[in-house]
Amino acid sequence: MTTPDEAALLDRVWGVAEPEPVGVDLGAWRFELRGDEVADLAFDGSPVARSVRAVARDRDWNTVPTAVEGVERFEGGCRLRLAMRGLGADVTAALTVTAEGERIAVSLEATAHAEFLSNRLGLVVLHPPALAGEALVVGGHSGIERRTTFPEAVAPHQPAMDIATLAWAHDGVAVRAEFAGEVFEMEDQRNWTDASYKTYSTPLSLPFPVRIEPGAGIAQAVTFTARRTGERRAAPRAVVVELVGTGRPVPEVLLGASTAPDPTGGPADAADRKPLPEGVAGLLVELDTRTPQWPAALRRADAEAGALRLDVRIVAEHPGAVREAVDAIAALAAGRVVRVGVFSTRTHVSEPPLWAALADAARERLADVELVGGARSHFTELNRRHGDLPRGIPSLTFAITPQMHATERAQFVESVPMQGIVTRDAGRIAAGRPIHVGPITLRPRYNAVATTTPDPGSGPTTAHGYGAELVPGASDPRQSSAALEAWTVASFAAVAGEGRAADVASVAYFETDGPRGIRSSAGEYPVARAIAAIAALHGGELLVPDGALPPGVHAIGVRREDGAWRALVASLAPRAADVEVLVAGRTHPVALPPYGVVDLAGRDDRP
Repeated sequence: MTTPDEAALLDRVWGVAEPEPVGVDLGAWRFELRGDEVADLAFDGSPVARSVRAVARDRDWNTVPTAVEGVERFEGGCRLRLAMRGLGADVTAALTVTAEGERIAVSLEATAHAEFLSNRLGLVVLHPPALAGEALVVGGHSGIERRTTFPEAVAPHQPAMDIATLAWAHDGVAVRAEFAGEVFEMEDQRNWTDASYKTYSTPLSLPFPVRIEPGAGIAQAVTFTARRTGERRAAPRAVVVELVGTGRPVPEVLLGASTAPDPTGGPADAADRKPLPEGVAGLLVELDTRTPQWPAALRRADAEAGALRLDVRIVAEHPGAVREAVDAIAALAAGRVVRVGVFSTRTHVSEPPLWAALADAARERLADVELVGGARSHFTELNRRHGDLPRGIPSLTFAITPQMHATERAQFVESVPMQGIVTRDAGRIAAGRPIHVGPITLRPRYNAVATTTPDPGSGPTTAHGYGAELVPGASDPRQSSAALEAWTVASFAAVAGEGRAADVASVAYFETDGPRGIRSSAGEYPVARAIAAIAALHGGELLVPDGALPPGVHAIGVRREDGAWRALVASLAPRAADVEVLVAGRTHPVALPPYGVVDLAGRDDRP
């Protein structure tokens, strides 16, 4: 549970205040009221659910903001008074928690006060990823039970449907969950790097959006029954982090080209650009050929890159647009382009007709350029559609954002290990082919599940920006926070650290400049130090941790041919930790501050 001092520290390092968590004890049950969610629900000290909360989604799957208007405490429970307002919604609700003995119930009563189109309105339960591989019994509304498991590999589609009850055991506790008020089903949210399996109301097989009328009400509930059946698992107490070789090189680090408005006075020449951190291998630019700005975006990215290489991702509706884009790329920057990919505007993956157009055009105009395919959105689409991709794609890609479903800082931190898991599974899909991960951004660059048409912008210039600049909510104030330095090192350690299971060739982060970048006109953000540090690791053998790490600790390193080594150790914990890092046969004590990064270096002098 989070202490008041830890909550204050988190507000400070992330630069954004969140409601202070409130711990609630109801007999053997314990949880935190963390804003509008019932978080970290535990029975007798063992985890039962990561979260239970009420959600409202608009027709484009955007989350309606939820405000807590009051909290009532009473004997045996508590109640949150909620207001879900925005995106056309006006809903008031009560989320009530009651506990007695081995049972705890979370119920929702909600009323709409305005008409709006919604894809979901109701309860969701998040199950922790530690359940991977555990047996699961799914009870359907017909009374038939189905036996399965919480998936270990990230499940592309729903692992459980038609849910009336769920039963599992973990950490010495047997749990049964009963759902009421709607048909529920489960999805594996690790696809989006959420640290959970989500059981949600209203099956996706039903038509959406649904028109919610004023006065419409819903009532849903989930009741957990738990009993201790065995001993709790001992928490890992690792204090030694041993870094071992993988036989693979450290991936290159790229940055996204800025999508912010042109600087005052128009696009700057390459000579006017401040140098990017040394070691950054290139810039990744997306060209959405539906928009009038894409030629200007290409020109600006080319100027911004200077001597760096370009990784160009074409987004197209039809093959003709692909050929036009390749012609423009070849005419402007053929010698500086290292990689080109293509993706459908509709499905976000490399559809066969578009891929054929790219391959043909590149053969004529960009003969020595690496071609990349996969998904420009999330791992989700690669996981679901990889069997439909054209044969012969030489390298794969997917993007990452930790905030597809929620924006709390806990979501940020919990997503980091999941980034490693999706990279591991991408390695299985790639079957030895190189993987280019990214761009990794704090917020989605675009809405991959929208049912409405995005804003294409106006005019053929980038004076007002393009791409993510035109997407509502694509910028996050925490981009300039102190905590993002440690988060980025931890993210790279998670993604690149899967080097034994996946050939990760490059990882692209954020943008160069602006609200989604590593610097503004006023100077560099703390994350720029992280980019410089991880980029400097390239050029030697990847070193990764062998075995369990202390909670919140992440590490990665490099060993060069002359025996020199370097290691980065990052903390995403709100408390200090003392660890020992073992590299090249020697142990190095590290006092790791909360949300700190420690940079170690040495030489392997062993014969």
